[in-house]
Amino acid sequence: MPMMTGAESVVRSLLAHGLESIYCLPGVQNDHFFNAIFDAGGKPRAVHTRHEQGAAYMALGAALATGRPAAYSVVPGPGLLNTTAALSSAYATNARVLCLTGQIPSRAIDRAWGQLHEIPDQLGIIRHLTKWADRIATPAEAAPKVATAFQQLASGRPRPVGLEIPPDILAAKADLGPVAPLAPAPLPPLDGKALEQAIALLDKAERPLIFVGGGALDAAAEVRAIAEHLQAPVISYRLGRGVLDDRHPLAHNIAAGHRLWRDCDVVLGIGTRLHMGQLAWGVDDKLKIIRIDVDPEEASRIRTPDVALIGDARTVLAQLLGELRRKPPHASRAAEMQNLKGEIGRALSILEPQLSYLAAIRQALPEDGIVVDDLTQMTYVARLAFPVHRPRTYLNTGYQGTLGSGFATALGAKHARPDVPVVSICGDGGFLFTAMELATAVRHRIPLVTIVFNDSAYGNVRRMQEDRYGNRVIASDLTNPDFPRMAESFGITGLRARTPEELRAALEKTLAADAPALIEVPCGPMPDPFKFIEMPKVRGA
Repeated sequence: MPMMTGAESVVRSLLAHGLESIYCLPGVQNDHFFNAIFDAGGKPRAVHTRHEQGAAYMALGAALATGRPAAYSVVPGPGLLNTTAALSSAYATNARVLCLTGQIPSRAIDRAWGQLHEIPDQLGIIRHLTKWADRIATPAEAAPKVATAFQQLASGRPRPVGLEIPPDILAAKADLGPVAPLAPAPLPPLDGKALEQAIALLDKAERPLIFVGGGALDAAAEVRAIAEHLQAPVISYRLGRGVLDDRHPLAHNIAAGHRLWRDCDVVLGIGTRLHMGQLAWGVDDKLKIIRIDVDPEEASRIRTPDVALIGDARTVLAQLLGELRRKPPHASRAAEMQNLKGEIGRALSILEPQLSYLAAIRQALPEDGIVVDDLTQMTYVARLAFPVHRPRTYLNTGYQGTLGSGFATALGAKHARPDVPVVSICGDGGFLFTAMELATAVRHRIPLVTIVFNDSAYGNVRRMQEDRYGNRVIASDLTNPDFPRMAESFGITGLRARTPEELRAALEKTLAADAPALIEVPCGPMPDPFKFIEMPKVRGA
């Protein structure tokens, strides 16, 4: 076996697992790691950012846009802590992100000597935000533990993992050989009795309803086939957008889901917590719930379902579909679904100008174009009304609701998917969380187009203060730069659009240029969409 450093072993192992890029911000504890990347011919490609959070968000965006593992590398202590919002977002969105962090020298770990970047129990912090984390304690552990990290990323429920490596282990040499990638851990066989129970419930259902979350993203064809056989409406909100093309008659948003929940008799939840229905809309004994989830702990977390099918969504749905097709398809509900789409559309029509701006963005983007949202007045409406046609083309932070994540996450999505247009939709408040990464877009030639809706406020916060708390407006007004000029100072095209028509024209122009660009949209207060999101209980005591 050849002599190599721990860092060289890590780099070779990353390459052996197909990692092409690593989002990063170097520092002294990781010097040997970056030396090893340099000596390997610059592979994996180091995409360095201006802040550690930018590196982690870029890894998040890459993982969400592709469904494949993405990695970031930062120094320990404050460097790692700067990434924890992104790491918690990866946890919330089931993203395959590898956190590769440095450590202080091995002999000083957890001894409180006051070493540079020392924090108590760093590994414990990482473990709270990942599904698996470990320390590489010797050079010989480097390749096996990298292999285990990737195995964890590929096994069961996809969630982030973490590895920390002290600098002395990165530098130390040993006789080290390669370690082959490990196969994903096998899932338990599907419970045949539970499958029979699910088939019986679904076949007899008169008003079935399907909810899809992030766990259904790779099972779009199967979801569509089962929905069409059962004539079951398919509801999506955040992570499940695009599993069923929004143009399909059975595809609906949560506002429609709320109306349907009252009278449905069987709910099939695919890769989703069903949290809105079970926690807010209410349940009763007449409602039968079937859960499909790869995580056995998730299936009964809120409420024990009538049937739990544990396994990969695509595999489970394929078996379910095969059995259901032995039975006659359910009667068409096309007219009912068309009427429902019309009713919900008319109800949402009060959300202007959001709807017109979103329509302009949709018109400028091809079907496979990716939108990355942030927490804004615009994107809360987008989750209800922006048409999504394919899985992994509408990205957000799920239940974590990570304000300020959108721009840097979109950078990662565009870097990982250079073949499709990517648009970041931000508010003026959230954009400035990571605006310094405009420099990263220029440095690494990432042609992301960013739209900043500027109302000089944390708009959602201010509206709630006005409407819900007696106009107690505090800490929500903002002072902003001239955003187009700011973009131009980085060498990026900066435009301003004051109407939906101007936005569409500006977006078409910047997407065609295939270069980084920023479009500011000056705006004011907008109608409140939350009555279509925070909807009341409709069944149960």
